Amino acid sequence: MEEKELEEKELEEKDTGEKDIEIEDTEKKGTGERDTQEKEPGGGESAENEIGEKEQQMQEAAEAIREDLKRIERGERMALLKGIVIGSLAMFALCMLTVFVIPAMVGRQSQEGGREAAVTEEDSILTGSVRSKIDLLTELIDMLYYEDVDEEDLVDGLYKGLFSGTGDIYSGYFTPEEYESFMISTTASLCGIGASLQQEAGTMQVVVKRVYEGSPAEKSGIKEGDRIVKVGDIVATTMELSELVTHIRGDKGTTVHLKIYREKEHDYAELDVERDYVDMPTVSGEMLRDGIGYILISEFGDKTGEEFSEAVKNLEKQGMSAMIVDLRDNPGGMITSVTEILDEILPKGVTVWTEDKAGNKEEYKSDASCMDYPMAVLINGGSASSSEIFAGAIRDYEYGTLIGTKTFGKGIVQSIRQLKDGSAFKITTARYFTPKGENIHGEGIAPDIELEYEYLNPDATEYDMMEDNQILKAIEVLKEK
Repeated sequence: MEEKELEEKELEEKDTGEKDIEIEDTEKKGTGERDTQEKEPGGGESAENEIGEKEQQMQEAAEAIREDLKRIERGERMALLKGIVIGSLAMFALCMLTVFVIPAMVGRQSQEGGREAAVTEEDSILTGSVRSKIDLLTELIDMLYYEDVDEEDLVDGLYKGLFSGTGDIYSGYFTPEEYESFMISTTASLCGIGASLQQEAGTMQVVVKRVYEGSPAEKSGIKEGDRIVKVGDIVATTMELSELVTHIRGDKGTTVHLKIYREKEHDYAELDVERDYVDMPTVSGEMLRDGIGYILISEFGDKTGEEFSEAVKNLEKQGMSAMIVDLRDNPGGMITSVTEILDEILPKGVTVWTEDKAGNKEEYKSDASCMDYPMAVLINGGSASSSEIFAGAIRDYEYGTLIGTKTFGKGIVQSIRQLKDGSAFKITTARYFTPKGENIHGEGIAPDIELEYEYLNPDATEYDMMEDNQILKAIEVLKEK
């Protein structure tokens, strides 16, 4: 009975995770109560012999329990490891990043104020107990994980886990290779598949919104409306779109394996798409009827402002007297890009401003030159970040009519900083506010005219703007102005 109770107690302590894996002195546990008992008068030598036999039995029982616990530990240590490894290793990573990252982040302060920051021992969270725990976890991983672990991958995982610990899906760590791929996403000429993608809010599902003519995507049979389920071994819904596309892009001539779901056919398809250089403009323009120009902005990249200006000039040559700006499913991009366009459109004033946790503000402004066209802006749940900066500024200046459905609701700004070893991190540094001081993070921007999207000719094989109910509504509104 004592042996059973002791085993249950040891297992219970292991299950609760309240103490490290160790075997206590079972002899003391098993004999503690007996030591308080008095010998009966006349018990003499027989009593002492009985106690000796019991102590021998307890020693044997303790040894058996040790062996049992060793066998149990082999099966249960992984469960324990999962419970403690993320938090503990992230703490280790935090310390390491404190040493290497903070100097890079305070570089601007050093330049402005001539001050330098140093991490003192008091500031570090890498205390003796943390070091000991890291040593223990390292040994456990080496001993228990079912495959050999690459130490470099493990360390990179620690850094990624640190940013994941913020609970912010927009902050993250990049290895040197990942950073190089990520930065490609801000250029106009890309080596990829030639498709515009959108990630739905909430579900994180990735949908093909546009396939560029002559692109690898078109040649492989990818169609608008297809849902990307996996990119290689990566499940699309587990990653933010901006990071996922870095795995879709790659060297010219290499292939990327995509698993897609075609909703209309209720079927999956697996495709190997050969990457190639694709000219992917972020702005396109077209003249509609009644002198109404239509400009689609798919994202805000480093050349979007230049492309927007060119599109406006072309439409003006065709007699544009009113403008529709389509930001539907535009995931955002560079704040400098959208403010460049707003500077061209709006009169003198602040177009957006940001504020960090220290209360430091940065304003983006437009000058006195501006456009004088009646304007309608199309938005939906896929319009995020810089798209919402655009929509919020147009609304606050009363410079146009917002049509569609509520926007995504991303009212925060990220900064990307590269470290000396070539790695980098993206981190949310500030909230942004519309000209009238509204932060829309988690809320979105409601349209002036709410109208769910409906394509009026569902049997059509090709998209026709004149069958798009939201575009038709915009034309109707602009004709009345």
